[in-house]
Amino acid sequence: MFIKKVAAAGLSMALLSAPLTAQEAAVPEGVPHLNHVFMIMMENHSYSEVLNNPNAPFINQLAHSANIGTSYFGVAHPSFTNYIEVLGGSNFGLLNDHTPDWHSTTCTPNIISGITAFDTSATPPNCPIYGKGTDAATPAIDYTNEASSPAGVFNIDGIQSIPASHEIVGKSIGHQLVAAGLSWKSYQESLPITGADKVNFSDGVFTDATNFAAIKPTLNPALTSNDLVDLYAAKHNPFVYFRDIEEGYDPNNSLRNIVSFEGQRGLFADLATGHVPSFSFIAPNQCNDQHGRGNAGAFCNYDPNSNGTQAGLNPALIKRGDVEVERIVKAIKASPAWREGRNAIVILWDENDYSAAPETNQVLLIVDTNYGSRGMQSNVHYTHYSLLRSIEAGFGIPCLNHACDSNVKVMTDLFSGNDKHVNNDNDDNDGN
Repeated sequence: MFIKKVAAAGLSMALLSAPLTAQEAAVPEGVPHLNHVFMIMMENHSYSEVLNNPNAPFINQLAHSANIGTSYFGVAHPSFTNYIEVLGGSNFGLLNDHTPDWHSTTCTPNIISGITAFDTSATPPNCPIYGKGTDAATPAIDYTNEASSPAGVFNIDGIQSIPASHEIVGKSIGHQLVAAGLSWKSYQESLPITGADKVNFSDGVFTDATNFAAIKPTLNPALTSNDLVDLYAAKHNPFVYFRDIEEGYDPNNSLRNIVSFEGQRGLFADLATGHVPSFSFIAPNQCNDQHGRGNAGAFCNYDPNSNGTQAGLNPALIKRGDVEVERIVKAIKASPAWREGRNAIVILWDENDYSAAPETNQVLLIVDTNYGSRGMQSNVHYTHYSLLRSIEAGFGIPCLNHACDSNVKVMTDLFSGNDKHVNNDNDDNDGN
């Protein structure tokens, strides 16, 4: 049974066209100092598809016992765009799932050109992000880029739109953490042990760059990268899209920060020793994050029907994600790091299942802390930008890009509870 401590707040018309703040602004307040944040990103399922789903018992038990956002929304579509929005506060002009243009020295980042890269086959790989400039506007309803019907697909709640900002800076929360003397890692399940450089897809051993013809004796029938089960995907690892991280100008902010779940520097080894970074971005592979693949067998098949209901789902795919979340959460809570200072586990889904309007882009957000009160259900209108702003508040670093927008609220209710150390200046969160 849910413990109902709902923080009430209505959706203000101010959300529709709030003024924007440039680049980085003041450090947000309203969340106590955090020592560690573990963000677990799941895939392509709406709030109603996950909450109370009998094939996700652990996720739902945690949702009932921890804190959840009942009015939390992904920003746009497709997946990659949401990943960079929650970690960089902007889409950087990239409304697609394209692979990086690795180590390119000739392309122009979209925020500098001002040209939006849509999710079409004719669009080239994404130029490494750097510099300052303009991102793409987020319309309330998408009729072109990711639309599945004439009705279109809702971004956010189908009401709110976000105009393009002309003062976007090409950086992520990882850049901010390093500048503040803190640390980050991107833990990517099924990333090969050779690392992330130039890897767009992998099953953990083979990649899209593998020369299958060199495997002797010759495979029969002959295999190519088209046969690869794309468990790891660069589109779910947004840090590789930033030029300075890709090039490794700073060893503390480089591809070395990106590792697999396994291995001596992997997720479970780090948790076992307690030697974890300030911010851990954790991405299960595409069978275990509930995304699904079309060539990985029945237990990983895509959902048969994307209609916003549980009836259209592959129950095995939901179950796989539940088992994965349980494995990760239990490993975090068994880590020495969980018992040191204030820590938070954040579990979220990037976007809904592309159901046509009027299905919104509402997704489940769970915030589980080792401090403060639990059982909070917040119906305050939040987005991925709100989550970024809240984590920045916890780490004492400036808000970034659209996380600085005046309508983006700190999740004081979900991250603070009744912790006596909280300094709450987020006056709007009580709905008054």
